[in-house]
Amino acid sequence: MRQISLKKWVATSALSLGLMSVSMTSLAQTAPIVCPGYQKSSTNIIGERAGKKVQKAFEAYSDETVNEDLRVKNALDILLDIETDGFDRAYVDKFIGSLYASIDPKKSLFYFKRAADANILNDGEQAQALRTVGDLQMMDKNYDAAIAAYQKWMSFTCKEDPEVYIRMSQAYYESGQLPKMVDPAQKAIDLNKASGKLNKNPYLLKLTSFYERKMYPQTVAVAEELVRIFPENKQWWIQLGQFYFLVEDYKKALSTLEIAYNQGYLEKPNQVKILAQLYATNEIPFKAAELLEKHTKSGFIKADDKVLSSMANSYHQAREYKKAAFYYGKAAALSNDSDLYRKQGTLLLAAEDYKGAISALNKSLDGTDKAGRVHMALMEAYFYQGDYKSAYQHVKEASKDSSTARSARSWEPYIKEKASNKGVKI
Repeated sequence: MRQISLKKWVATSALSLGLMSVSMTSLAQTAPIVCPGYQKSSTNIIGERAGKKVQKAFEAYSDETVNEDLRVKNALDILLDIETDGFDRAYVDKFIGSLYASIDPKKSLFYFKRAADANILNDGEQAQALRTVGDLQMMDKNYDAAIAAYQKWMSFTCKEDPEVYIRMSQAYYESGQLPKMVDPAQKAIDLNKASGKLNKNPYLLKLTSFYERKMYPQTVAVAEELVRIFPENKQWWIQLGQFYFLVEDYKKALSTLEIAYNQGYLEKPNQVKILAQLYATNEIPFKAAELLEKHTKSGFIKADDKVLSSMANSYHQAREYKKAAFYYGKAAALSNDSDLYRKQGTLLLAAEDYKGAISALNKSLDGTDKAGRVHMALMEAYFYQGDYKSAYQHVKEASKDSSTARSARSWEPYIKEKASNKGVKI
């Protein structure tokens, strides 16, 4: 899971909110507090001596005749020279933190935290400082501290924000607290639903928590929500199909990936291979073979021995014997696998292509552990060609193998009889 990017957002929001409060002649609340029984306290105003320097720093930052880096430096030079305490100290610290946000997040965190910890800013500024501390702690990879800051912000404001819950869930993920990710992610989902907003991030956080804990049924449920809410996103269709595969719901896996394929969402060879495998698993072998054949011919899927063998096996199950034999042969030529040559020869024998069967079966003899079966097949191919002498030689070889000895002995007198009737001496 990729970390949700905060740096740009923090720098922009901290600076804009910090400077906004500086530019206001009245330091009224920027965010109303909604806690039950809350009574607004009196508004603090920065003292005249510190206020003049703050105003001078604000004017330095606002000077558009110089570049931004120099404007920030000039403003900081003024602010860092201010010696004060109490509310003025917290107020100046927050302004310094706002300026550092874009150039030095660690220093920004120091000043924002000091301002927030003083707990004497006006309510709106205190709320913003607490939340910014959380964001800066996230950037600093201090995830437990970030969670604590976000919880302080919620306690102080009695507000819930889906983005804050998302960041808390992310912080739990980054700190390895996978079970704790789900609750804030779900709260973000509920808040977004209530406001009519759509955001995939909390769903992804929930999904990650379940998947990494191998809670696959729950993972499937979240993936189903993602497909339902974001049907245009091809990634979720593919992942849902793969998750169905994990829980061995092969019918749903097939229907999901089939829809994805028909929509043009399967853009990787392995994804099409999985779909072919699902056709075969769901006893639709012809479609499995046809799909692989189409994409190997186009070059989208590399026609290696494993793919060709899979294609042949599917055509075999679909009783397309000639095609199955053809692809067994191509796979065998690439891998020099004697068993693939045996399968090719057996199918050619069934298709009454005796010459082709003999060629393939002879190739399979080298290295096979099923020699008896190969000799029996060769015997049949030669027999039906009328080559009784060769047929007899192979039936004798087959009789030496315990797995085929009985069948070979029953064929032996029959071959002799046929050869005798044709005047062939064996």
